[in-house]
Amino acid sequence: MAGLRLGPLLRYVDWESGSTATVWVEASRPCTVEVRCADGAAGSSPTFSVAGHHYALIVVEGLTPGSTTAYEVLIGSRRVWPPDGTRLPPSTITTPPVATPADGAEGAEGTADLAGAAPGGVRISFGSCRWAAAPDGGHDPVGPDALVTLATHLAADPEAERPDVLLLLGDQVYADETSAATRRRLAARRDVTEPPGTEIADFEEYTYLYDESWRDPEVRWLLSTVPTCMIFDDHDVIDDWNTSAAWQRDMRATPWWHERIVSGLMSYWVHQHLGNLSPAELAADPVYAAVRRSPDGTEALRRFAAEADADPARTRWSYRRVFGRVRLVMVDTRAARVLAEGQRAMLGPEEADWLRAAVLDDPTSCDHLLIGSSLPWLLPPLVHDAERWNASLCAGARGDRWARFGEKLRRAADLEHWAAFPESFDRFTELLRKAASGPDAPATVCVLSGDVHHAYIAEPRRPDAPTGHGSAPAPDPGSTPASRILQLTCSPVHNSVPRWIRAGFRFGWSAAGRRIGRLLARHSRAGTSPVTWDRAGGPWFGNQLMTLTLHGRKSALTLVQATTGKRGAQLEAVLERSLTPES
Repeated sequence: MAGLRLGPLLRYVDWESGSTATVWVEASRPCTVEVRCADGAAGSSPTFSVAGHHYALIVVEGLTPGSTTAYEVLIGSRRVWPPDGTRLPPSTITTPPVATPADGAEGAEGTADLAGAAPGGVRISFGSCRWAAAPDGGHDPVGPDALVTLATHLAADPEAERPDVLLLLGDQVYADETSAATRRRLAARRDVTEPPGTEIADFEEYTYLYDESWRDPEVRWLLSTVPTCMIFDDHDVIDDWNTSAAWQRDMRATPWWHERIVSGLMSYWVHQHLGNLSPAELAADPVYAAVRRSPDGTEALRRFAAEADADPARTRWSYRRVFGRVRLVMVDTRAARVLAEGQRAMLGPEEADWLRAAVLDDPTSCDHLLIGSSLPWLLPPLVHDAERWNASLCAGARGDRWARFGEKLRRAADLEHWAAFPESFDRFTELLRKAASGPDAPATVCVLSGDVHHAYIAEPRRPDAPTGHGSAPAPDPGSTPASRILQLTCSPVHNSVPRWIRAGFRFGWSAAGRRIGRLLARHSRAGTSPVTWDRAGGPWFGNQLMTLTLHGRKSALTLVQATTGKRGAQLEAVLERSLTPES
């Protein structure tokens, strides 16, 4: 008899029709899975098989716009979700009201209240870097998990404001840093004294990580109720994935690497990528069709993953979503890289063209533009300058000896953010400036990021502001942004950062750090960045989540941290700030 192994995860909710959603599940054996809603909406799908596991992504149709409805998951005639005897609230699907021209006009006035997810508004929570293992012995050395704490809070208080969508910006699983429980499972399966040791080796072992990440009862309920958008970062595969061409050559010479990267992309496609797509995109996806068509889709998916690793231009992991008058563009900053020295780019040419079109298309259609990049665009200035300096050394600006030193330093110090791809950084900066300029520009253009295990807000200086980071020329006055451009970074959801690294990040924002950065820029002969910026908030350290509340052309930001109080883990508001003028 088939049962429910993992899920359900509510993934896509259609904000244009308000009538369609997708729900992801893993079953214990081949079967047909049905989602049945209290309001009569429903959907069903047979499972597809990959490496002995059985998955389904059910398209639910007939939902009522502007409503919240409970749902059940059935296999055959047997209900498998919610579980019998659960104390958690029903899993629900909330749909937005269908927008009308009158709604758009009212939103443009920005007259609505920002509190909550009222009709026409959207609440978007985001974060990254969640090491999901339960603590041994009940003590958690890195503190309470922000996602678990959020889930517990929402489950205990039916009146609490829920996010309309949760963005998970990378490191949803850690393939290179397994828990004690996972290591025991690995040791029972193979000899962990042989490479890759206690790291993940293949698709089956990746399923252990998703079990660990998504089976916590409160988190499982949360993910069944709040839609999610996801993108990978390095630890979903391995630390510093695709740092450089030399790194890639070394890894490809490692006997276990091919299986690791192919399995990593396969498991990401199954567990995360499919749910990012709309029903129309799923229907047009040839890989999805091939996997579903076969009694065993393993080989079809393996071929796809191997080809995607060998030639990143063959596939696209980036995607675009719309939430009313809020546009989200989620960018792949890992697999899409061009690594050859002299041609290094964060995004290949086709990916860069796609991003430009996704950002600039029809500026009148959005009040807020959000770009999800697992890696921050703006870092503490000293860190930025160190990465730009290092990139110049590795490219040979100071000769072969410095280039060899630069490559060693790049790997040792994780110097591989946007700043480590200077031309890509400059082009991305100009793209943001263009998106934020002109009479039809959105109210805010925000880059949402994680990765660096702390939270902060950074804001580019206006052309007439005094300079302090570098001496880049001011942009042409005609390109002066009309929108507010912000870097919003929030990490980790559940992880830690050593004290010495905390001190380094703080120093990176200091005047002394900026002066050192300018010295590095001169030594590298690489020139200065086309933008200067300041810290507008932070840094904050802890397990945390940010939430944007967007209504009309108004925007507000909240940062909460998971702390331990007398009643256990709780969410503490660290920041509540409007990002747009009151008038």
